[in-house]
Amino acid sequence: MSVGAETQLDDETVKEALRLVIDPELGHNIVDLGLVYAVLVNDGGVVNIVMTTTTRGCPATDYLKEGARDAAWGVPGVEFVDVTVTY
Repeated sequence: MSVGAETQLDDETVKEALRLVIDPELGHNIVDLGLVYAVLVNDGGVVNIVMTTTTRGCPATDYLKEGARDAAWGVPGVEFVDVTVTY
């Protein structure tokens, strides 16, 4: 990307931002751990994220969900974020 170029809002851009979310127990980001199943960027800057945690009842579930939401909100052009946790 050249200096001054705008970042395009797409699935990969949001997924890259999710790499900032580190699982506190394992010390790796949620993307590399395979916890993010899907990232969908829809019209109007609406982002849907489907993810899981390492185990059901994981004490870090809220932390990881909020981290994913906050990381996606940090991407320019995002207007709304919905994070779904599934198993």
